[in-house]
Amino acid sequence: MSLVQSIDQVALAPAYLAALTAVAVLITDLVAPGRRVPALVAAALGTTATGVVAVLVGLGPVRATFCTAGGTLPGGVPVGRSCSYVADHVGALVAVLFCAVTLVVLALSTPMLAARVAPSGEYLFLLAASLTGGVVLGYARDLITLIIAVETLTLPLYVLIGLRHRASRAAGRDAPTGTAPAGTARDSGPAAAGSASTGPAGDGGPPAGGVGAVADEPRGPAEAASGALTFFVISVVSTTVTLLGAALLYALTGAVHLDRIAAALAHRDELHGVPLTSAAVLLVLVGLAFKLAAVPFHGWAPVSYDGAPLPVTAYLSTASKLGGVVALLYVTVFALGPWLSVVGPLLAVLAVASMTVGNLAALRQRRMVRLLAFSSVAQAGYLLAPLGAFAAAAGRAGAARHTLTAATLGYTIFYLLLELGAFGALIALRGARSGGEIDEYRGAGRARPLTAAALAFALIGLAGLPPSLAGLFAKITVVRAALTGGSAWLAVLIALNAVLGLVYYLRVVVVLYRTGEYRPVPVRPLLAGVLAVVTAAAVVAGFAPQLVLDAAALLP
Repeated sequence: MSLVQSIDQVALAPAYLAALTAVAVLITDLVAPGRRVPALVAAALGTTATGVVAVLVGLGPVRATFCTAGGTLPGGVPVGRSCSYVADHVGALVAVLFCAVTLVVLALSTPMLAARVAPSGEYLFLLAASLTGGVVLGYARDLITLIIAVETLTLPLYVLIGLRHRASRAAGRDAPTGTAPAGTARDSGPAAAGSASTGPAGDGGPPAGGVGAVADEPRGPAEAASGALTFFVISVVSTTVTLLGAALLYALTGAVHLDRIAAALAHRDELHGVPLTSAAVLLVLVGLAFKLAAVPFHGWAPVSYDGAPLPVTAYLSTASKLGGVVALLYVTVFALGPWLSVVGPLLAVLAVASMTVGNLAALRQRRMVRLLAFSSVAQAGYLLAPLGAFAAAAGRAGAARHTLTAATLGYTIFYLLLELGAFGALIALRGARSGGEIDEYRGAGRARPLTAAALAFALIGLAGLPPSLAGLFAKITVVRAALTGGSAWLAVLIALNAVLGLVYYLRVVVVLYRTGEYRPVPVRPLLAGVLAVVTAAAVVAGFAPQLVLDAAALLP
């Protein structure tokens, strides 16, 4: 038997392009050091090409590579051919979602790169490297590939949270508390000087105590380092837990491919009586729950979100969440299907705990980004809620099972649109470095009516209220999924937590339209255009939610 196997290069094309994008950014930065525009163009073109090729590959027949011939697993379980990398429709959808998130974050990063908060070459390379992990994750069909893809997605985020330009770090140490660093505008040119100004149009007037006075206030190297270290330590623990669970599953089943693990769990009844099997399943799920910032594994989110520049926080709250959802869905649907009676109760507990703790903690927050961090924890609960309905026997039936998984992916897409819209509006109102205090946004609704309206629309959508129909249909989707799965109690808790979330979302909206001394910061045309596109996409998704739900239904 030959040990050489053919590799389908077409199936691997999206992953190749994502990796080449990272290499192209490095080479561009080497050829044109310190110039952000060429590197930004290279990153944007590579990301777009990756998404286009993923669509083209997804429109064709299903392609698979790195395959293993059929055989017999320990315990006499017959299995067919299994592949580690499968380029199918759902893989293409995940790759396109990651490319779309990355493109939006690239546009949101332009003010930060212009102000030289972070070195452009390294920053854009890390984003492209993270994108590579997300693209591969969509096509992963074995535990080893899946875990490596998740880590490739999240590993660059440790650095992105703490990455600062040398001049920016020095300015952050030397500047008085509450003032913008004097060196930032000097090192960044006219564009940055305008962003750091305190007047309505960069007129350099005296600080008035509004957002404009501290729009470019950095969180500082200490906060950035704390956020990066917190995320790193907790992520290392989560990876260790996931690997331990994967190793135990391999020891028990003799397989790492997701479909083979499912076959072993389904045909070997003796595994149901082995406590180690339940422990292995729980360890894998708990490790992946860290990536979602689900309670009680959410401690990193507030510190890391608030310590990072706003564009990095936007990427962290969307790409990392998307990666965690996809990994959890793949493991649950493809590998642990025969053990949904064990998986369901655990995910239901995580969902209820995340919704409740996240909403209650958000009520007490005074800083904007920390409020959105705990909001993200609560949103993780809503994402997990449909999968929690597997706890009931009705939720494990064929049709209901597909409804629950599609609801989770559909809610994720709605969440990505609204979350990116919220952070885009924050950057347009505040600048890229720090979200500041919630009270500092008083008067923004009058000074910047369109941008404030975009922020209000996104927050109302996250709360699940009209006129943001995208958020309303997202909440309806998860409630209906819980009812379809026979978990009426879970649907009631989702509704109660949604009401609880209204309090802090609407509090921010009210602050936007109160009288205050907010002074606008200059907004780059690219940022304004991307914010308009994301908001328009959320509006379209609200009026035509079936487009999102049909895309989510691609998941088996």
